[in-house]
Order: sequence, then C-alpha cells, then structure tokens
Amino acid sequence: MVREIIENEIIQLALDALKKHLKIEAKIEIIGANDKPQRDCILKMLVQGKEICFCVEVKANVTRTGLRLIQFDNVKNLNPMIVITKYVNRQMADEFKQNGIEFIDTAGNAYINQPPLYIFIKGNKPPETFTRTPLRRTFQPTGLKLIYAFLCNRGLENKSYREIAATAGVALGTVVWLMKELKELGYLLDMGKRGNKIIQREKLFQRWVTAYPEKLRPKQILGHFKGEQDWWQQKELNPLDAQWGGEVAAAKLTQYLKPQLITIYTTTLQINQLLMENRLRKDPEGEVEILERFWIREQEGTHEDTVHPILIYADLIATDNERNIETAKVIYEQYIVRLIRED
Repeated sequence: MVREIIENEIIQLALDALKKHLKIEAKIEIIGANDKPQRDCILKMLVQGKEICFCVEVKANVTRTGLRLIQFDNVKNLNPMIVITKYVNRQMADEFKQNGIEFIDTAGNAYINQPPLYIFIKGNKPPETFTRTPLRRTFQPTGLKLIYAFLCNRGLENKSYREIAATAGVALGTVVWLMKELKELGYLLDMGKRGNKIIQREKLFQRWVTAYPEKLRPKQILGHFKGEQDWWQQKELNPLDAQWGGEVAAAKLTQYLKPQLITIYTTTLQINQLLMENRLRKDPEGEVEILERFWIREQEGTHEDTVHPILIYADLIATDNERNIETAKVIYEQYIVRLIRED
C-alpha cells in the first residue's frame, strides 16, 4: 500500500541519517498482527553491548496538535516510544525534548534519552527527498469532512456514493476520489461482494484530529464575540440550529471542566439570531467563538445540544490548556474508544 511504502521509506532514511552521526547498530522488527497493532514496529538499538527497544510511531509530519496526541498515546506502551518522522525543526525538537518524547527524523535530527545513550541533535535541514512530496487531498478540508462522517457513522462506507455525499455534505465527485485515496492509504478495505470497510480506525481518527485544527477548523470560524458573564450557563440551544462545542460541551459530558472559552457551532443562517438573543457583540478578544457547522445535522434521531464527542475531543486537544487535555482523555475513554475500535 502507498502508506506502508512511505512509512518504510521514512524509517530507512531516518536510520541512515542517524547512523551518519553516530556509530549505532540498529535493526527494525515488524510487530505481529496480534501484538500491539497500534504500534508500527519495534526498533532495536545495540549500544555498548546493551539492547534498547523502542515502540515506533511513524508520522509523515508532526504538528503541535500531533505532539499532544503522541504524548497522550505514549503512556500505553511497555517499551519507550520513539517517533520517526520526515523532519523536525528546531522549535519542535525543543518541544519533543521538553515533553520527554524521543524522535529521529530523515535529516539526522534526534532526541534519545536511554542511558547510556543520550542524543540531542537539532538544526539539520530537511533532505530534498521529501521537499516535493505531492499533497494528498484526503487530509485537506473537504476530505476531512468526509472522514468525519465515516468516523461518526459506522458502516457509512457501505452506502452508495450518493448517500455518502449527502450524509457528509460534500460533492459526489469528492466521494469518488477520496474512497480511492483511502484504499491506497490502507484505511479502506474493498471486500468485493461484501462491500467496503473502514480499517485502522484509530489511526484514521488520530490523523483526522491532527489535521482538523490546522486544515479545516480555521475555515469554519465565523467570529469571536463577547457576552455577559456566564450568559451561556442558562442558555438552551436548539440542536437543529446550534450546538455547543469545545469546553462547554466537554463540561456537559464530564462535569470535569469549568469553561473559559465558549464554542458554538451553527450555520450562517442562524448566527444573527444567535447573536441577538444572547446580546453577543463582536470582539476579537472575546471568550465566545462561533464556527460554521461543516456536517449535515439530521432532522431525525437524537437532538443533543452538544456536538459529537469526536469533535469535542478535537477542540480540546487543539488547545494548550492542561485541564482541557485531561478532559479530552476522559472523553476518549468514555465515548470514543468504542467508536473507533476494530470489528
């Protein structure tokens, strides 16, 4: 598969770059299908007669949001985790080190802290090998809308392309090329007469959460506003018109958070009514952020006044607030794990 080829190339280039700087004997062992499938492989390093084992997480690119997700995921492993990626710039290298996350990249930058081995290299420029990598549309705004629909609606991949497009609120042509790319990337399995199946759901979820705050969320922001103190606590939203997101939604789900930022997802048709009803005034520094809903809200079914837990989680992870990150973990365990587990 295309994704596996790219990941194997990243691993090999990163190891080759590391060996140029250090005399390290390293080998890669692929983990069996029934042995911690969430990890890509095991990296073994032999240093001064001591064998050091890492659980490897291969990431084509690592953003700040991605780093938070890696930090959250790091506690799941018996062996220390190491991230192997294309390129880590100076600032991100410092953040990796500060968060205690070890990494190597294809430029020879690295942070490894496993006594007697200690390495911290930053500032090497990225190799030309990846500078012109073609951009996949899958994790661009329109593709993210469709992936969100797949994550929230289990089995949607087996509907007709027209039904999928209607559910996700995207063009029919978008479904055609995205289904093709998802197959190439190893996230969609064609089972012939038995239909299609989304696989590696957790990885797909993590990639969506990483891309959403950078690729799609900024495009949905309708503005920042200010209201009277605690106005939202007594406010009831009609879920057909608007829903709580972020910290308010998380507080309603967990009773674990005191919201500081008030996030509402609505439509351009409803925003003026929302502003008038709640006496919200435009303010770039305001505590209220209003975003345009990017999914189709069904007229039937549940009528909750909060957005889907997957979106709540993504909103929280995109912040720098430790309390939000802790709450995101609670939501993940209580609401999301069952949605992304493999059949």
